[in-house]
Amino acid sequence: MKKDTYCVIMAGGVGSRFWPLSKSSTPKQFLDILGTGKSLLRQTFDRFTPLCPKENFLIVTSAEYADQVLEQLPELQAEQVLKEPFRRNTAPCIAYANAWIRTRNKNANIVVTPADHLIINETAFIQSIEDGLQFVRDNDALLTLGIKPHRPETGYGYIQIGNQAADKYPGFNKVKTFTEKPNAELAKVFFESGEFFWNSGIFIWTLGAIDTAFQSKLPEVQNLFLKLDKEIGTTNEEKALNNTYIDCKNISIDYGVMEKADNVYVQTVSFGWSDLGTWTSLYEYSAQDKASNAIISGKVLLYDTEQSVVNIPGDKVAIIQGLKDYIVVDSGDALLICPKTNEQQIRQFTTDIKAEFGDDVV
Repeated sequence: MKKDTYCVIMAGGVGSRFWPLSKSSTPKQFLDILGTGKSLLRQTFDRFTPLCPKENFLIVTSAEYADQVLEQLPELQAEQVLKEPFRRNTAPCIAYANAWIRTRNKNANIVVTPADHLIINETAFIQSIEDGLQFVRDNDALLTLGIKPHRPETGYGYIQIGNQAADKYPGFNKVKTFTEKPNAELAKVFFESGEFFWNSGIFIWTLGAIDTAFQSKLPEVQNLFLKLDKEIGTTNEEKALNNTYIDCKNISIDYGVMEKADNVYVQTVSFGWSDLGTWTSLYEYSAQDKASNAIISGKVLLYDTEQSVVNIPGDKVAIIQGLKDYIVVDSGDALLICPKTNEQQIRQFTTDIKAEFGDDVV
């Protein structure tokens, strides 16, 4: 069973909402955001090693980050780092990984995961993935993990559960609806209903099931990557891949496949999860002082300050007074001071910085 299990780690994002620590040259997946001594990518890889042989890992990333991946994961061969020439969202990313796997193992069972998630209870997580792999081996199903919400959250997509798959599969339900990030009022309704779960972006399926779904729902993408199969491992691969991505649409796996297929199921889980998309999501899972401040890094003294998150270089001393619900991040060459309630504007801040000062700072 284990020899047929593949883990696809999506690691091509720029992590702009974690600026100024995360920058286009070194995005958050390559950083020790949590202060554990390991990058988020390294933690993700280590998390899946009990489930998957190291030769069955694939890291899909932008070509510019391939060297960083191999530096952080020296166990991998260069061919296991799939270098996307352009960013085309998650559907082409997954289709590329499928093409690589097709050339090696048509009986593959595949887990697809982002590189930058926080998992608190890794034992429960591993059990959930093992249960999910067994489910897709037994059923013609596309499976996603739904996280039991503990608050009304506007920053995540939601999955509404339908009927249980079968009596012998408790916790596995047919998906009724997907909903993108709701407003605060709708998020409250979702939370209180008990029928809605956060969309984790972690998927499990067999190669056969996902190939069939691509052919049915995204045939133009599937056909492009089927043509790529014969070029993988040849001297023409880079040129063929470049042409494939030029012709390929930019589309997410959620919108292109999962929201349209009729064999989509959700496994409802609870193991302590965050997608670490924002500084506030990091704050929520960080140790806090009696004033509910989280000091991630740095020599920091706080006065009349509460419910704030601070991350500065470890050798820098900072005195902060009079802040409530703030983000303070110093990367050495850039400084962010921003109310937590305005953190969704960080992407706009980075756009403005590029226009004003050039690309070097972001």
